[in-house]
Amino acid sequence: MKVVILSGSVYGTAEEVARHADRLLKAAGLDAWHNPRASLEEILAFAPQAFLAVTSTTGMGELPDSLQPLYFAIRDRCPAWNGLPGAVIGLGDSSYGDTYCGGGELVRELFAELGIREVQDMLRLDASETVTPETDAEPWLADFVQALKG
Repeated sequence: MKVVILSGSVYGTAEEVARHADRLLKAAGLDAWHNPRASLEEILAFAPQAFLAVTSTTGMGELPDSLQPLYFAIRDRCPAWNGLPGAVIGLGDSSYGDTYCGGGELVRELFAELGIREVQDMLRLDASETVTPETDAEPWLADFVQALKG
């Protein structure tokens, strides 16, 4: 199964989680593809069969600058991804209250608009509680792999 990993990072933590996810998905036998500066055309050429988004949150619950161009390109073009499986890992800081993991929520909303099936609840990685988010994501990623293979 061909899995595109979308990512957006402010300080690099979400990129590290995405790179770790890429390695784990490949080790599990999936055809994972991650390019933090991917264009919509590159993603379409890969012909994804599933999606994983890993994004931090910035400002007042917004997406990082690095993910915004791709997010808007996808939203504007509405590719035919209806029914494909996907899931989101959101990084944030719970001390920000309402905007905690807001970037991840924006991607979840986009996935819903495109008809991408959320195969498991968004993983929320709290910067105020963890110093090893990539390791903390491993059990969730194992469940994600099982959901895709199931």
